[in-house]
Amino acid sequence: MKILVFGKLTDILRQSEQELHGPETVAELRAALESSYPELKNMRYLIAVDKKTANDQTTLTEQSEVALLPPFSGG
Repeated sequence: MKILVFGKLTDILRQSEQELHGPETVAELRAALESSYPELKNMRYLIAVDKKTANDQTTLTEQSEVALLPPFSGG
């Protein structure tokens, strides 16, 4: 699956895009990312799948487009 990384999260992952294979749910993806990048455990971030905010039970496929979104505010 394709993972897009935005904002401060690119400093941690050191790239704005990567491919990842294996996780079948957002919870599994989060665990894999936080294992590879322990700094993520201390950050708040959202995960979107196919342009929709996802929860830990959201199912992933090899065709999923995942975005890691840092906290943001607006007005």
